[in-house]
Amino acid sequence: MKQIKGVIFDLAGTVVDFGSFAPTTIFVEAFRRGFDFDISLQEARVPMGLGKWDHIKAVGELPEVAARWHAQFDRKMEESDIDAIYETFMPLQIAKVGEHADLIPGTESVVAVLREQDIKIGACTGYPRAVLDALLPALNANGFVPDCVVATDDLAVGGRPAAFMALKNMLELGLGDVSTCIKVDDSVPGICEGLNAGMWTVALLLSGNEAGLTQEQFESADINTLNAAREKAQKAFSHSGSHYQIDTIADLPKVVADINLRLARGERP
Repeated sequence: MKQIKGVIFDLAGTVVDFGSFAPTTIFVEAFRRGFDFDISLQEARVPMGLGKWDHIKAVGELPEVAARWHAQFDRKMEESDIDAIYETFMPLQIAKVGEHADLIPGTESVVAVLREQDIKIGACTGYPRAVLDALLPALNANGFVPDCVVATDDLAVGGRPAAFMALKNMLELGLGDVSTCIKVDDSVPGICEGLNAGMWTVALLLSGNEAGLTQEQFESADINTLNAAREKAQKAFSHSGSHYQIDTIADLPKVVADINLRLARGERP
């Protein structure tokens, strides 16, 4: 009987860095330092999940950002500008990513439940390898030790929304059937990655980029505030095709149980 054999997690906003603030705040700082150009935190969040060079390019293509850039520099953003912002971004992110290494509540207990079921744990990220290598020691020390982690620049063919990083996890974990794998992510490109790989997908509504809440805001919020944040994230994921939507990683075990029932009935993603 088929059962779930592997779960592949995103990192920021999924298992670590509640609200996904490490990358977004650094994007804002990199634009400002590189070109004395201001973007908002919300604008920095729009393409979250992409590789970081592609993320910078996508921010620059937002109509309101492109208009301000043209007004300030009398030209459109060019690839050399993207390169310069990326080169500013990288050392800032490497230096500060460890400051956002606290695990999202529930991560350790959920991973323990998965391991009890002999489910392998993979991970992939929009971070490049240099940033991932700076983050992993803190992640491991805090209790998240996946069996495999793939960075967005590990593969020459690229990262999200294509399936390559998720499939690389499958190869490294020795998993032979995509229908027995789940991709968990807080961003639309990450959900698309899982769907393109043929996996079950679980979108996180309140711990990540789309809601943009800090852990303290989440824990102190009243029901109306949480409902508003949830609706905002649901709207962002409305056309993503995710199989499940849950608030945080803490809710994942019930999803795994439901998928196992569906697999037993012969269903596929």
